[in-house]
Amino acid sequence: MALAFDEYGRPFIIIKEQEQKTRLRGIDAQKANISAGKAVAQILKTSLGPKGMDKMLQSPDGDVTISNDGATILEMMDVDNQIAKLMVELSRSQDYEIGDGTTGVVVLAGSLLEQAERLLERGIHPIRVAEGYEMASRIAVEHLERIATKYEFDASNIEPLVQTCMTTLSSKIVNRCKRALAEIAVKAVLAVADLERKDVNLELIKVEGKVGGKLEDTELIYGIILDKDMSHPQMPKQIEDAKIAILTCPFEPPKPKTKHKVDIDTVEKFQTLRGQEQKYFDDMVQQCKDVGATLVICQWGFDDEANHLLMHRNLPAVRWVGGVELELIAIATGGRIVPRFQELTPEKLGKAGIVREKAFGTTKDRMLYIEHCANSRAVTVFIRGGNKMMIEETKRSIHDALCVARNLIRNNSIVYGGGSAEISCSVAVEAAADKYPGVEQYAIRGFADALDAVPMALAENSGLQPIETLSAVKSQQIKENNPYCGIDCNDVGTNDMREQNVFETLIGKQQQILLATQVVKMILKIDDVISPNEF
Repeated sequence: MALAFDEYGRPFIIIKEQEQKTRLRGIDAQKANISAGKAVAQILKTSLGPKGMDKMLQSPDGDVTISNDGATILEMMDVDNQIAKLMVELSRSQDYEIGDGTTGVVVLAGSLLEQAERLLERGIHPIRVAEGYEMASRIAVEHLERIATKYEFDASNIEPLVQTCMTTLSSKIVNRCKRALAEIAVKAVLAVADLERKDVNLELIKVEGKVGGKLEDTELIYGIILDKDMSHPQMPKQIEDAKIAILTCPFEPPKPKTKHKVDIDTVEKFQTLRGQEQKYFDDMVQQCKDVGATLVICQWGFDDEANHLLMHRNLPAVRWVGGVELELIAIATGGRIVPRFQELTPEKLGKAGIVREKAFGTTKDRMLYIEHCANSRAVTVFIRGGNKMMIEETKRSIHDALCVARNLIRNNSIVYGGGSAEISCSVAVEAAADKYPGVEQYAIRGFADALDAVPMALAENSGLQPIETLSAVKSQQIKENNPYCGIDCNDVGTNDMREQNVFETLIGKQQQILLATQVVKMILKIDDVISPNEF
């Protein structure tokens, strides 16, 4: 793109290869952008809430994913439009920061764009709309602070955390086991949490899945699970009070860096070479035995000679263990990763109460459990399920629950769910609109209407009459001055979300409003779109 001037000094833009480009300007560009954003929000609208529908996505190589997690759906959709990509990134940033509320944030952004379109048609300048939205988002975030409740919990009273995780899991495919899974998620987070610093390192929680069994068989293991078995079938299957040598060096003779040829012309020479190699293996195994190791975990493989020797010397071993798993084993057992045999000392051994091999079903599948570790700050959530898709979706659901528990430990304020927080914010923003004398008050009212989209979508997905239900709940909130009335999605018979125990984290809800407003402001400020032609 270049800027030129005609003979009267008037500027005009020359676009390179302009016959291959399309250009949208002014209100047309804004409307095209808004309709792209609305289209993405429309896809996710039906997935919101406990009665939300799932989406099935097929990747180019034939893998099928079934999910109602907003971030996963948008991540797997092949989106070309740049504005639609902004919505995908919006959902991703909510997922990275909070871990939950990825569907709601996109639905809210789509609704804000819809209201903005109406305001633009009435001739209001997009910048004034964006400023009005910014003011309204500040009002809503402050109002959330006011209606939030502090939740006190400690290691002995985890019920508040479990209830909040159950709210997250109730919208997932795993909602029939939400109580058990919520308890597993909370216990896992508390096992690795530093409550004094209010910090949780989720990398210490490993989520492992195995097809087979049923969802109810999902368990929390205070230790590490490896999808491996002992390197020799005759090695012991259970080791108590294990002292573990964690090695990243291979169990084989060193290979010279330069190429050499060995001429063996007599049987004696071959016997000598073989004896030398055997002695080398013997020394390695003896070194491990001397420091007191009762189990060897190796990142690399070892040949059959070494395997045979290890079995004969009664030293169980596991081979081909990944680097990440080695690190987790080292953290859990308090051991050190040893890169060379010469550096192996008794202090570098990890300690575990029990290491056992467990077989599953009628298949030959076996896994290794390392439990009762010296430092139990690394835990594993082991998921069972009928098929691979179920396990993948359960992993995503558990991730959301872990993130919610972590957020509550960081900031123990909660707001009530079921759309009650959005309705309450909508009422507060609507009331505050009259205090602003400028055109922005129309945008602030538009923001209040947009907030109603979330409870309306909840009602619609639950098979209720959306407008009637929303009006009834809104009037009940205003009449009783009760900001905890929401949509009764599960037909419990009460609109009070305190009785239904439906909670969401305050920081998650605030983040939703702030992120959605930021993205909508960005989209409204675009008034010129130059894009390559479709061929």
